[in-house]
Order: sequence, then C-alpha cells, then structure tokens
Amino acid sequence: MFEGFTHRRITTSEAVINLRLKGDGPPVLLLHGHPQTHVMWHRIAPQLANTYTVVCADLRGYGDSSKPPTTSDHAPYSKRAMARDQVEAMQALGFERFAVVGHDRGGRCAYRMALDYPERIVALSVLDIIPTAEHFQRTDMAFAMGYWHWFFLAQPYDLPERLIAGDPDAFYLRRGRSMFHEAALAEYRRCFTDPATIHAMCEDYRAGATIDIRLDELDQKSGRRIACPVLALWGLKNGLERWYDVCAVWREWADDVQGHGIDCGHYLAEEAPEATLAALEPFLARAYGRTDF
Repeated sequence: MFEGFTHRRITTSEAVINLRLKGDGPPVLLLHGHPQTHVMWHRIAPQLANTYTVVCADLRGYGDSSKPPTTSDHAPYSKRAMARDQVEAMQALGFERFAVVGHDRGGRCAYRMALDYPERIVALSVLDIIPTAEHFQRTDMAFAMGYWHWFFLAQPYDLPERLIAGDPDAFYLRRGRSMFHEAALAEYRRCFTDPATIHAMCEDYRAGATIDIRLDELDQKSGRRIACPVLALWGLKNGLERWYDVCAVWREWADDVQGHGIDCGHYLAEEAPEATLAALEPFLARAYGRTDF
C-alpha cells in the first residue's frame, strides 16, 4: 500500500516513532486516529507524495511506535508528549517547519503541536474533531451516548483493558469493516489485539480526560491561539455536525479557519479519499505559497 515509501524508526528523547516517508517537496506530517496506525493514510499519502514530502507516523502507544511506561497523572500519553515526539521526529528528518494533518486522536496531537510549537507549524488540518476541552465542557446526553467509548476507555486501570482484551474485535469493529481495505484492517487488528497497545490506547483516553483538558483550559484562559491556517473537515454521517457548529468552535481557537463536511462517516481518509484530497491539496498549496495549483 506504500510503494516507494521509506520505512524509518526515529529515536526521540522519550519514545521510538515508527514512520514511512516519500517525496521531495515541502513536508507534510500525517497523524492517524484510534485504534489505527499510519496505514490509514494509504489512500491519501501516495497522491500527496507527488508534490510533498509525506511523513506517515505512528503515535506513541500505537502501531509499532514505542509504548512508554505511564504515570499516575497519565502525562506520558498526553497530547503534549505525543506532539513532542512528532516534532523531534520531524527534526531528525531535517524538517524544522511543516504542515500537519491529523485525524481523530492524531488531530488532537496536531492541534496541541500547533499551540505548543507555533514557530514550526505551517498549516493544520483536523479531521472529524473539535478540541478536547470543548467536547467535555459541552457534553450532553447526545454526545455521551454517541462517544461513550471516551468515558469507558478513561476508566481506571485495568477495567477497560480486561474487558477489551476479552474480545477486541467486538469492541473495535463494532462500526463494521466495510470502510477498510483488507490489508489495512489486518494491520489494525495486529495492533489492537496486542495487550500493550490496548493499555496504551486506554492511557491516551485517560490523558484526554485529565491532563489534556487542563492544558486546553490553560490556553483558553490565557488567550493563546493557533497561529497558522486551519482546515477543519468532518464526516456528515458522523455526529459532529449534529452536535456543533464545527468551524465556529475552531474560530474560538484560531483566526484563520475554513472547513466543511464530507459525505462519509468518521474515517474520511478511507471512506472518501478523493473528497478529502480535494480539500487538502488547495489548502496545503496556499499554506506553502504555491501558485500552480
């Protein structure tokens, strides 16, 4: 699925980040969601690599990236820690500034990166998310029922780990399999059936419900905003647009926001790759000052 891509494992100060890269243009980092790996970009990355240097990375705790020991405050699985990994990995590849596209949990890492490292992020695209604190602050019954897994996975160790390990397919494939390429699904299953990955993913959500909210709220109180252009995309068949005015929420966090819904579910890059590319390509072109698009 990644013909011509180079496989690398980059040792950062706190983790080992597994990634693939291809291309010789301006850098674009692609970050995946839960419970997936960098493989979710297999329908997007090859096309972007015709113009950009595309880096598809596994977040810490996911795929074949390392799974550092956790702590009582869950800081090792905060989006700040995940963002630090990715910035260091991109530096190791020679990229001081780059665009980042993140889906789901990768989107949360990506917007944290834009807040913590504004001098490094050229442009930010977030797929099917709003900021973590906004979700929790606005939680109502519709969101709680729709995203119940947020509250389940954040429960104390080791209740969710034990229940998921009993039947990982029943938990992770409850939305079905039809949107996934067979080879991609096999890769996701290889990872989400691993007890170490299950634990790391629960820690990701525990961090989301604790330290990530606190970091977001500190930024809200201080008035710190995302400095780069933001493209928000979401699946019209998922719940986000029913619950929120997505672009309006992001304009509370950034000055330069554009976006729209795409006729698909949560997994934009796999369910609607053409429409996702059609939105990403002109956005990235503008961010890098290209006039030939």
